[in-house]
Amino acid sequence: MSFKSTVLAAMTAATLALPAFAQDIMILDSYARSASPVAKSGAAFLVIENRSDQDDRLIGVASPAAKLVQMHTHTQNSEGVMQMRHVKEGFALPGEGMIMMERGGNHVMFMGLNVPFKQGDLIPLTLTFEKAGDIKVEVPVDLERQPGMGHKHKNTE
Repeated sequence: MSFKSTVLAAMTAATLALPAFAQDIMILDSYARSASPVAKSGAAFLVIENRSDQDDRLIGVASPAAKLVQMHTHTQNSEGVMQMRHVKEGFALPGEGMIMMERGGNHVMFMGLNVPFKQGDLIPLTLTFEKAGDIKVEVPVDLERQPGMGHKHKNTE
């Protein structure tokens, strides 16, 4: 690998390690996965922090990676079975609060993947907020990550 390629790779890795933010909204600890190399769907998980005292709402998600991208959550039906459902109204983001998008809970769902998710790929994702507007992020694919392997987040202010 040439020196130029090595430097470019290092700069790219350093950039990806930084959180995405717009105004007072921070996107942290993002990753995407699919169940298998031939899966037609995938999901993204991330932490959205609101560092302002103003409430906001995540009202939309979009990506060229799939034919349909939606906000989903899991709910328990009357028989006790967990079901995934589309959350049309979006997710409230309280001032000085956060949205945890994690496996088994709220998440971004990609349906009709254009190409399979491969380890290390970057998935472009646009998050649309009622007040903050659009925030574009690149979500790394991590097919090996298990629940609980992410960072712990807490407010320090």
